Amino acid sequence: MSDLLKVSSNPHVRSRVSTTSIMLTVILALMPSACFGIWHFGYRAAVIILISIATCVASECLFELILRKPFTIRDCSAVVTGLLLAMNLPSTVPYWIPVIGGVFAIVIVKMLFGGIGQNFMNPALGARCFLLLSFASLMTDFNYDGMTSATPLAVIKSGGEVEVWDMILGNTAGTIGETSVIAILIGACILLLAGIIDLRIPFSYLISFVLFLCIFSGEGVNETYIVAQLSGGGLMLGAFFMATDYATRPITKKGQIVFGVFLGIMTGLFRLFGASAEGVSYAIIIGNLLVPLIEKVTRPVPFGGKAGKKA
Repeated sequence: MSDLLKVSSNPHVRSRVSTTSIMLTVILALMPSACFGIWHFGYRAAVIILISIATCVASECLFELILRKPFTIRDCSAVVTGLLLAMNLPSTVPYWIPVIGGVFAIVIVKMLFGGIGQNFMNPALGARCFLLLSFASLMTDFNYDGMTSATPLAVIKSGGEVEVWDMILGNTAGTIGETSVIAILIGACILLLAGIIDLRIPFSYLISFVLFLCIFSGEGVNETYIVAQLSGGGLMLGAFFMATDYATRPITKKGQIVFGVFLGIMTGLFRLFGASAEGVSYAIIIGNLLVPLIEKVTRPVPFGGKAGKKA
C-alpha cells in the first residue's frame, strides 16, 4: 500500500530496466567516440575525460554528504554527465576547465533542482554553454596535427572548402567526441538496439535541419554541403546522445517529434544566420527550456474527453 502513495518526480513510467543499466549502456555507446578521441588527440584527451568524470562523481558525493542526502552515484548518471562533458571539450583546454564544468553541471544544473530526473536542461550541455560564455577563447582553441586550426564548419562559413570524408572518418579539428561520425553512429546503433532511444527525436531533428538548409542556405540540394553540415559541429553527438536525454526531452510521442523539428530549425538558424558556425548546444538547451510547453500542447486527449478541453 505504501508504494501506491509514493511521491516521486516525473516521468511516472514503470519499467523493469534500472537507471544504472541504462547509464551503463550509454557509457558503452560512448566508448567508440571516446576511444577515437583519445587515439586522435592523444593523451590529453584521456586525462580530460578522467578529470571530468572524477569531478562530476566527486561533486555529487560532496553535495549529498553536505546536505545529508542518500548517495546516488551508484546510478552512474554522474559518470555519463562527466563523459558527455568531456566529449564536448577541445583536447587543448587547461585541466581546470573540466573541473569547473563538472561542478557546474552537477551542482548547479542537476543537484540544486533535485537530482536526476528533475534537472531542467541537459547538465553536460548546460556546463558546455557556461564554459563557452565564460572562457570563449579556450573553448574554441582547436589543435590538430600540432597546429591550431579552425573547425570544418568554421571553414565552410568563411567560404572555404572541406574534405567531407575526413569529417566522416574524424580526421579534423574539433572537440574530443564530435569528430568521427562513424564512431558516433556505432554508439547510436548500440542505444537503438538496446532500446534506450528510438528514432523520433534524432530523425525529426536531422530531417528538419536538412530541409532548413535546402531552403535557406543558398546551396539548394547540394549533397556535399549537406553531408558536411551533418558531420560537423557535434550534430550527430547531440542528436543521438543529448537531445534524447530522458529527463529533458518530451514524454509524449508527438512532443518528441515537435521537439526534434524545433531543434533542427534552431540549429539551422544559429549556423546560417548566427555568428557561430556551431549551434547544436544552444539549440538543445533552448529546446529543453520549452519542453513543458511542448508537452502541454501535445499531451494526448483523455479517454472520453475532447481536444482543447482540460481533463
